[in-house]
Parts: sequence; structure tokens; C-alpha cells
Amino acid sequence: MIRFLISIVIHFAANAVGLLVAAALLEGMSVSGTAFVIAVAIFTLVQAVVGPMIRQAAVKNAQALLGGTALVVTFVGLLVTSLISDGLRIEGVSTWLLATVIVWVAALLATLILPLIFVKKAVEERGS
Repeated sequence: MIRFLISIVIHFAANAVGLLVAAALLEGMSVSGTAFVIAVAIFTLVQAVVGPMIRQAAVKNAQALLGGTALVVTFVGLLVTSLISDGLRIEGVSTWLLATVIVWVAALLATLILPLIFVKKAVEERGS
């Protein structure tokens, strides 16, 4: 149960990093401070629900597209979040495409790096 909760926190934080990086790099994308947490929560929830469904459909129907499912899930997450939440705004087709890639890459890197930071901190605390 602890690992599951840690996984949720890491995915939430990684998605927050992804959205912030994309918003910082793209003029046509913005996240508002007051609704940012809600936008990240919606985005994370949509990814958790839609991700397995899209992956399963790719395995059954088009295994060659399996690698691209993460980008599709990211796009769907951005779309649903922008429709439901006032905390995320994306304007323009190129911004949508770039936002999808940037959020995916930044969240992926954060997902890999954040556990290392937490483990290092836990090891340091135990050692002292």
C-alpha cells in the first residue's frame, strides 16, 4: 500500500513538472496558479484511467503503435484537462502537438529522477 501511495505521489509530481515545463516553453500554453493542482489531479486521473485502455487497444489491434500510446494518453489527458479545468489553456495546433511531446518527455524524466531523489533522502535520514 505504501508503494502504491508513493507511486501516486511520484506520478502526480512528475505530471506537475511536465505541465510546468511545457507552459514555460510554449507561449500558447498556460497553467493558472489557483487551479493548477486541480488541473494536475485531473490530468493524472485521466492518464491512470485512459492509459490502460489505450494500451490494451493497441496490443489487440495495432502492436506497431504500442510505443506511441504514451503520447496518445498524454494528448487525451491534456484535452480532457483543458475541457474540464480552468487551470490549463492550450491554443493552436502546433502548441497542442508540442505540449503533448514536452509534457510526455518532462514527466517521463521526472518519473525517473524523482524516485532517486526520494531514495537518496530516505537513505541519508536513516544513516543519521
